[in-house]
Amino acid sequence: MPRSSRSARPTGTTRSTRRRLPLVAALAAATALVAGVTAPAYAADPAPLAPSASAIEGRPAFHPDRDFAGSTVAAHEGRTGGAPAASLAVTQTPGMDVASYQGNVDWSTAAANGAQFAYVKATEGTSYTNPYFAQQYNGSYNAGLIRGAYHFALPGNSSGSAQANWFVDHGGGWSADGATLPPALDIEYNPYGATCYGLSQSAMVSWISDFSNTVHYRTGRYPTIYTTTNWWSSCTGNYGGFGATNPLWIARYSSTVGTLPNGWSYQTFWQYSDTGTFPGDQDLFNGASDRLSALALG
Repeated sequence: MPRSSRSARPTGTTRSTRRRLPLVAALAAATALVAGVTAPAYAADPAPLAPSASAIEGRPAFHPDRDFAGSTVAAHEGRTGGAPAASLAVTQTPGMDVASYQGNVDWSTAAANGAQFAYVKATEGTSYTNPYFAQQYNGSYNAGLIRGAYHFALPGNSSGSAQANWFVDHGGGWSADGATLPPALDIEYNPYGATCYGLSQSAMVSWISDFSNTVHYRTGRYPTIYTTTNWWSSCTGNYGGFGATNPLWIARYSSTVGTLPNGWSYQTFWQYSDTGTFPGDQDLFNGASDRLSALALG
């Protein structure tokens, strides 16, 4: 299903349920105060209101069903169009990434059309889980794809370790079965405000390190990092310290991958378009299918 069909509102929660959530959150906060619990250093994730709501307590409405790998990229960096250049140095393996916008994916058709891997959004912040995760994650596996889970980061809301633990506890694990990609961190332009989530470049690097190290501790794998070169340069100061441990999943909607962030001499995955043959976004693994299997095995 092409990206153009994303206008339909996901059916994971009802509008009436979303109206009750702010009251539930308020009661939970009151209970914590009575119990003497100290407030965290970070603000909680914004209350999950309906997407049409504009703000709550001065914060933008939480819309995790509209956040996915690349949801902010075209607006900030545009699309230059064109198919990926045929002159790429090695064989490329086609795949895709999906989130709740795709709903129940027809995985058999995606596989028949050539998809060999998929990344599936599992979580966002410390409160959201993709309501279609089981169908997408298990369905891709059952269709013969190598699949992995990714987390949409909200660095201004809670610590890297808190979000990593939420992610691993809700689908972001890994097993050496030859069919599971390393967990992935989607860190891109802030859909709720300031581009770098209100963090300095050094604080952003620390946040990513915190997330990465926690995922590694919990799963035995360092996470793949999804980002764009422009965002990475602006928000980390083009920090080069992750290239030795973390695979790079670069986003650039063009016929060439372009300049990569500092620290990486090549990309492992390239999200080259937000529409195409497969549901969701179009991706390439930078190698033949046997190398993709090797990455899954670790």
